[in-house]
Amino acid sequence: MPIHPPVEVAGHVWDWSETIVFGVLNVTPDSFSDGGQFDDVERAVARARELVAAGAHAIDVGGESTRPGSTPVPADEELARVLPVIERLASDEGVGVPISIDTYKAEVARAAVGAGASIVNDVSGLQLDAAMTATVAELGASVIIGHLRGEPATMMHDVSFDDVVAEVIDELKARVRQAVTAGIAAERIFVDPCFGFGKRAEHTLALLAATERLREEIGYPLMLGPSRKSFIGGVTGAPAQQRVMGTAAAAAIGIAQGAEMLRVHDVAELMPAIRVADAVRRA
Repeated sequence: MPIHPPVEVAGHVWDWSETIVFGVLNVTPDSFSDGGQFDDVERAVARARELVAAGAHAIDVGGESTRPGSTPVPADEELARVLPVIERLASDEGVGVPISIDTYKAEVARAAVGAGASIVNDVSGLQLDAAMTATVAELGASVIIGHLRGEPATMMHDVSFDDVVAEVIDELKARVRQAVTAGIAAERIFVDPCFGFGKRAEHTLALLAATERLREEIGYPLMLGPSRKSFIGGVTGAPAQQRVMGTAAAAAIGIAQGAEMLRVHDVAELMPAIRVADAVRRA
């Protein structure tokens, strides 16, 4: 059963009676599993419509790949990728859901919210850009506070945890405190342990297994992003494009333990598993 009060995001009320699904829309040439597929505005809008028609409650737009070893993109290049898409999505009747901007740069977040985004999804948990926390507070946007040590380009160089679950909980709680102290309203905060970001497969599996603990100890709506991740490939041997069934299993496990939000690429393929897991969780 829901443990959080309903929240309003861009005119939509999320009462946690079902899992909130974010459909991934990468407008990048080099994302790990769908790079280059939607880097044209018309293709991106068409894909967003498909995601919403399949059941997505929000669209998460990304203009910079954060896969391990990725090269950082200058803010002006990231803006050139995402702003035309966000502007179109915000005015498209076939979309009609909240838009999230996947960025760790305050400049990009500000422009994206100005173009129509209402959620900032910062994988770094407000750590990589010193201006991000104050910017989100000023904008009044919702925020997904992620967990990442270091930067995407180097996050897998020195991965070390004594107790990954306890450490991720403590670090996310500290980042939430930072956000609230800066003036970000508590009801606008969501958290994400960020599977695979500075974490090896065994760390991600441990975090997934501890979903209920994460949810209860952090105390904010919990997003999971298992979609097509390498830990699934490590278990199944499947390449990124063939990890839908593994993603479905991870999603169902997370929902069964109380995760309120999912970020996935394959909304249509995953919705049956999500709905069954929802029904069992809420029975």
